Amino acid sequence: MQSNNPVFRRSEEFQRGGANTYGNQTVTDPSQWSVGTPGGTGYAPATTGVMTIDSVVQKTAITLGVVIVTAMATWILTPDVTDESVAADLGPLFAAVTIGSLGAFALSMVNSFKRVISPGLVLAFAALEGVALGAISKVFNLAYPGVVTGAVIGTFGAFAGTLAAYKVLNIQVGDKFRRGVIAAVFGMVGISVMALILSVFGIDLGIWGNGALGLLFAVAGLVLGIFMLILDFDFVEQGIANRIPERESWRAAFAMTVSLVWIYTNLLRLLAIFSDN
Repeated sequence: MQSNNPVFRRSEEFQRGGANTYGNQTVTDPSQWSVGTPGGTGYAPATTGVMTIDSVVQKTAITLGVVIVTAMATWILTPDVTDESVAADLGPLFAAVTIGSLGAFALSMVNSFKRVISPGLVLAFAALEGVALGAISKVFNLAYPGVVTGAVIGTFGAFAGTLAAYKVLNIQVGDKFRRGVIAAVFGMVGISVMALILSVFGIDLGIWGNGALGLLFAVAGLVLGIFMLILDFDFVEQGIANRIPERESWRAAFAMTVSLVWIYTNLLRLLAIFSDN
């Protein structure tokens, strides 16, 4: 089955046929996913250097760890804002947001369309993403105290809840769902870029505000982030069933990091909107 997800379609192994079968065994339930040490045994004959759940978890934990560490470092190292010099104190934060966001976006494009995944580029993306998130979180926390804690808890809750639903309900991902989610992602990115360009000319679409349109855009972004996680889980399941190389665990880690960051930022905006009202 060919993927419509640009993150995974660059990997030839993800596109082999029979992603949900292995030998004479059908693999549709995540509870049957391969476990054990990375490069260990899979579903049948022992094969070294294949992706397992453990390898995906390890690489995802490393990638998210880099995001968290760099976010905390950015939060601590940037100056605290005081009432006397708000403009001056916000300068380093806005600079961190700009540099981190642009760098992370550039590397996300490289990682998405790179045929052979590079762990170094994935970790570099995570570091730049952490810089941006640390600065954004500090700005939001200054304006709406407590929203960052709620967004962090909500993000991990969304991940656990989505994984549980995927496993318990045995969610099946079809081609229409894949195409719809990817189209929605590109659509939201396109709208965001258009809004950014229009804001330069003094035109505010309202999607980043705290009004009804901003609330609708944030809710849509949160739901889309959940759908992105479902795609991630499905591709990991197919990759394990196809016994793809262990290095592809980094691709899966990158994709799930993108989804979790997407969920976190939209949760942050939602909590800010609710706090403002």
